[in-house]
Amino acid sequence: MTLTYGSYLKIDALLDLQEPASSPAEHDEMLFIIIHQVYELWFKQLLHELDRIKTLFSADDVFGSIHAFKRCRTIMKTLVGQLDILETMTPMSFTSFRDRLDTASGFQSAQFREFEFVLGYKRQDTLEYHDVDGPYYATMQRRLTERTVVDHFYDLLEQHDVTIPGEIRNREATEPNVANGTVQDGIERLYRNDPGMTILFESMTDFDEGLQEWRYRHVKMVERTIGSKQGSGGSLGVAFLKKSLFMSVFPDLWAIRHRL
Repeated sequence: MTLTYGSYLKIDALLDLQEPASSPAEHDEMLFIIIHQVYELWFKQLLHELDRIKTLFSADDVFGSIHAFKRCRTIMKTLVGQLDILETMTPMSFTSFRDRLDTASGFQSAQFREFEFVLGYKRQDTLEYHDVDGPYYATMQRRLTERTVVDHFYDLLEQHDVTIPGEIRNREATEPNVANGTVQDGIERLYRNDPGMTILFESMTDFDEGLQEWRYRHVKMVERTIGSKQGSGGSLGVAFLKKSLFMSVFPDLWAIRHRL
């Protein structure tokens, strides 16, 4: 069979994936479904890129890492832009089909949980909101216990003569990233003496800022849509989302800004 645009991209299957639960279908439910399906595709790509960054870090590929972070930052900008589209949906439009979501909630996104774990924002208790027998639970558990992007960043720093203290090198795999003064001293030295590493650090900070921007915009979008209501599927809604606002993926890069 001849390969075509449609067959290569599985367009027929893709366009069959939008199934509104309301009957008759509420107009804005299609937008809600498509936006979130596209988010999941971008989460898949981000995980793909971050796995690549791990390899590049450990191989001391500085410029390859810069390029990869530039792509990730651009994807984060796209995710923020999608919120502009979603915010064209009024609270009343969402309410018109919200009860059809039943126990479904964006909090159940397995890929976003993976995304947080890969970056080092590890909260084992969040797995309690996922079905142990579900198709993605084992993958989330693996991500929780494997080395993070930051751990591989330490590999790169060591190759540039930065001391990585044993207490953070040997911490439990399920523990989140923590800032460290010794690491910050090494990063500061590289900032002052290695232009290539400086560009990398700034690219990483750009990505980190982009993720914080997305979190903020996401919280405000949810707040303007449902206010202080409990989230769908019994999730904690805005109150829970606010807890992760301004969480840094690379806290050491932020901690030294006043030194430079």
